[in-house]
Amino acid sequence: MNAAKRHQIFTCLQSANPHPTTELEYHSPFELLIAVILSAQATDKSVNIATRKLFAQANTPEKIHALGEAKLLNFIKSIGLYKTKAKNILATCQLLIQQHHSEVPRKREQLEQLPGVGRKTANVILNTAFGEPTIAVDTHIFRVANRTGIARGKNVLDVELKLLKVVPKEFRLDAHHWLILHGRYVCKARKPECATCMINPLCEFKEKTA
Repeated sequence: MNAAKRHQIFTCLQSANPHPTTELEYHSPFELLIAVILSAQATDKSVNIATRKLFAQANTPEKIHALGEAKLLNFIKSIGLYKTKAKNILATCQLLIQQHHSEVPRKREQLEQLPGVGRKTANVILNTAFGEPTIAVDTHIFRVANRTGIARGKNVLDVELKLLKVVPKEFRLDAHHWLILHGRYVCKARKPECATCMINPLCEFKEKTA
């Protein structure tokens, strides 16, 4: 795909949604961090249902850590892998308290040292909480980037690095949100809705649906 076509695609996505953001509900970088940890292999909707109750009771590292594992499990037991996530969240809270003055760090290396936080989660925090032009590649973005031809790659890191290289600078801050929402609601895994897709004429997918 050439640069002009990529620019047209992101211009279309921007015109339809000028100010995209995550569908996770949060009011601080810490709340976003906990929500993203919980969102692995879970829907944003299910995470929001759990965190509304959790954050009403505990929304700081100290308060969540003070809950203990049993009480935290009660808040998040409706979410997949909740036992592992609870352990990671409590360990992350402890590290934030001990090493970062209870603040979410702004450096990738420090974020990735937190239990339950990998490269994708770090990218989400850096982008959404701190306004850095990173691109967190999940299954939706991996699919959309490969299917459309915007940035083809064999794995998520390949696609991330290619997107950072080829997405025009003026779109880079919001590209993550546009692509994930497009994959979630239009360019779906089983049957993409090509007939109603605004970027259909620009997309290089060879097996478009009617």
